[in-house]
Amino acid sequence: MSRPIQIVIIGASGDLTSRKLVPALLHNHADGSFDQPVQIVGVSRSEKQSEAWRAELGEGMPAELGEAWSELAPNLHWIQADAATPEGIAGLRQRLGDLIEALPGGCRQRSGRLFYLALAPRLFGPVVAALAGADMLTCEPGDDEGWRRVVIEKPFGSDLETARALNRALLTYLREDQIFRIDHYLGKETVQNILTLRFQNAIFEPLWNRKHIESVEISVCETVAMEGRRGAYYDQAGALRDMVQNHLLQLLALVAMEPPGSLQADAIRNEKVKVLQSLRPFTAARVSRDVVRGQYEGYLDAHGVAEGSKTETFVGIRALVDNWRWSGVPFLLRTGKALSQRFTEVVLRFRTPPIDLLNGPTPADVCPLRPNDLRLLIQPAEGLQLGFLVKQPGPGMIMRHSELGFDYAQLGNGATPDAYQRLLLDALTGHATLFIRGDEVEAAWSFVDGIRAGWEEASPPVRSYAPGSRGPEAADALFHGCEGTWSTGP
Repeated sequence: MSRPIQIVIIGASGDLTSRKLVPALLHNHADGSFDQPVQIVGVSRSEKQSEAWRAELGEGMPAELGEAWSELAPNLHWIQADAATPEGIAGLRQRLGDLIEALPGGCRQRSGRLFYLALAPRLFGPVVAALAGADMLTCEPGDDEGWRRVVIEKPFGSDLETARALNRALLTYLREDQIFRIDHYLGKETVQNILTLRFQNAIFEPLWNRKHIESVEISVCETVAMEGRRGAYYDQAGALRDMVQNHLLQLLALVAMEPPGSLQADAIRNEKVKVLQSLRPFTAARVSRDVVRGQYEGYLDAHGVAEGSKTETFVGIRALVDNWRWSGVPFLLRTGKALSQRFTEVVLRFRTPPIDLLNGPTPADVCPLRPNDLRLLIQPAEGLQLGFLVKQPGPGMIMRHSELGFDYAQLGNGATPDAYQRLLLDALTGHATLFIRGDEVEAAWSFVDGIRAGWEEASPPVRSYAPGSRGPEAADALFHGCEGTWSTGP
């Protein structure tokens, strides 16, 4: 029997475990992705029996995977423990060893373990310290059998200072190669395919620069507002820290990075860090001109939101990457709650031809239609669309817009895998390419903190917008000149 692995979810009573983690692991099991025995161990202070936990999870599993669930469920175990205390960790260590030894050929010391911290960020440091204090994180570099890895969810700090403190705390007990900072956006098929699209297709990479691309738009739009009791958390974060610092800047880094020397994790992450460090810092004056923050009407009535709060539920940013490839090309970033449509996409708008053969040179004071764009559709659909002009059939030279594209779902046997499905497999195999390195986190926070400092110094207005709209109209002004307007989505 091959050596087993244990996936230890600390904080397993939260809905992340039932909605995302266990379903992703079930799909991986059904696909035959596990080539060795797997034990999934839920850890929480809540008192519960393993049988009850399995029954609760089973109610939410897809009916079509009933047979796979019946195979996987016996390998799920519940352990009641406070993982932030030495006493709780001592009991956890004993139970994990017992579970391994109960397997035929089990080996207490040489099984791989993935610790997934599905916890409040303030507990990351104490739990890692407790695990290290019980010698549960020790392994040699490159150990393929007794490896130890830790996955942590965002937010990775709340500003640059706290992010650095968290990195220092983690690196006190772990090597960087043992830390897997997860951003589920990096597990989406279209996001993963950006590198292939750029560097494996000769028709795209030669055009992927300031000479041919006029602007890049990255939009993450949501229709949800503050349903439930999320207002208390969101009011302390806002759109800038909740979405821009991670999701949008990760997309920007992948779109703007230079070709890596290889597909090794650090080769790719080195290039992403260079992009984030090349983002032009914001001054107070530039924040007032190139950043728009908004708040949807009714936000102040949501549960947990402070009276008179100025927390932004929408932010639009005109960012600049000061390097040779992208100098002068604006990156338009947008994210918001309670908007008219839910979609995430990247739009690369190409420059217009130097001469319009149908109408002659374009006058300087006329804004022509941008005939070409490339859309990377990330959600809800995942695919690509390339826009171009064609002649409309009939007399005269009348142009109309047309598209070529495809949907990733058509390339496989069904729906594209959930992001967590891919990311969990990568964490189990030690492939860190789609996870965020510590210096990436710090470079992103440095950029975001500059915007927040500008808000504090210049006090620009918080623009109000109606729920179900496209956001504040003031955000349209971020398209200085003739670079177009915000995408309206699919």
